[in-house]
Amino acid sequence: MTGPIAGTEHDKRTPGRGYVVVIYGLYIGSILALVTAPLGACIAHLRLGRGAAWLDTHLLFQVRTFWLGLLAAGVALLAWRIAGELGLAPIYAWAFGYLFATAGIVWTMGRCAVGVHRLTSNRAIEAPRSWLFGLGRR
Repeated sequence: MTGPIAGTEHDKRTPGRGYVVVIYGLYIGSILALVTAPLGACIAHLRLGRGAAWLDTHLLFQVRTFWLGLLAAGVALLAWRIAGELGLAPIYAWAFGYLFATAGIVWTMGRCAVGVHRLTSNRAIEAPRSWLFGLGRR
């Protein structure tokens, strides 16, 4: 994201900042209870476009975190199903499942860590449409 919000520090008392904090918490909590991630995504969708531009970068980043994670889970589930239909040994499906689950958790927590760090520094997400961690090119 370029422009005046990308590299500057903003006021931590900006209205709507609390929602962003709660959504990151819900995403982090989704490791233990998956139902918290869709709840966080719903809140992010509802709040997007209603607050400060720098907070909208976080909300867009959170929305994309949810949908990209859901897309990846669907692709992995399809691949797991195809492996079963092809008659591969169950160990392959289990190994793939654990590998994918671990990678998904690392990816989600990495995005949340970057987001929380940027939020506590009162900074926008540089590249909220990123597939990785929202850091702009330097």
